[in-house]
Amino acid sequence: MAQQFGGKFSPDGDRPTGKPTPPTTNKFRGRKAHRANFRSKVLFLAPLPLLLSGIGEMRSGDATGMIAEFGALALLLLSPWLLRDGLAAEEAFNSRKTARKPVIPRKLFASVLTGLGVALAAIGGWKLDLAPALVFGLLASGAHIASFGLDPMRNKGMQGVDEFESERVAKAVDKAEKLVSETLQAAGRFGDRHLEGRVETLASAARDMFRAVEQDPRDLTSARKFMTVYLRGARDATVKFADLYSRKHEASTRADYEALLDDLEASFANQRDRMLLDNRTDLDIEIEVLRDRLKQQGVRAS
Repeated sequence: MAQQFGGKFSPDGDRPTGKPTPPTTNKFRGRKAHRANFRSKVLFLAPLPLLLSGIGEMRSGDATGMIAEFGALALLLLSPWLLRDGLAAEEAFNSRKTARKPVIPRKLFASVLTGLGVALAAIGGWKLDLAPALVFGLLASGAHIASFGLDPMRNKGMQGVDEFESERVAKAVDKAEKLVSETLQAAGRFGDRHLEGRVETLASAARDMFRAVEQDPRDLTSARKFMTVYLRGARDATVKFADLYSRKHEASTRADYEALLDDLEASFANQRDRMLLDNRTDLDIEIEVLRDRLKQQGVRAS
């Protein structure tokens, strides 16, 4: 017989002896790898020479050149900051089946700021006239758009669906995703890989339910309690447990928290299965109605 061995430093080493590890789903299911865009990070370093150039203009007594250099530096640092948030918003948009377009087109604004910053640096540093400086600015904005693209300009997954219902679902999922993110952030303070994995599994179960709601907005009414009350309670419990567990590793407190995670994960999984079953029942009813209508009209399948 194969026997599982563990130890003090194993991921499950703190679990009571003889207590089996509860079955968990893959915590990375349905999640895409985060894209680390090196080019966007380099943009924070590219305008730093303008700082030295601005100091040189200040020492030489050229106030206009100093203001232009420092202004260009500020614009070119604000641009990658907006770009970073725009890329994160685009990644979240692409990972959802139903999503609204970003309210603020951050990537577009970042390209505009890049062009303005380059034009201002050309005027203050290279002492160019306005027309050549604007040409450089337009080229910089075009290169920025070619490298990073534009923001999503249309809503996704809302065609043919009631706009009001789609908006309700999108807003509810956005709030629920924020609660999940705050829960995961609090779990990062555990210092315990096993417990962090349990919270990741709970987050995966919650996100599976989000996807089911996005596919059928009618499920929002029955799932709203899980997406608000239960997730808010899970976040608050995780924050309090992280504070307690960081000071004193009590086995009883850990056991109570793990039992809470078990109950929440089972509740989310059951709710998702119930919604899928309801959707299958609705589909069966639609099929039967269509079949009866075809029979009444004397149409038979060949």
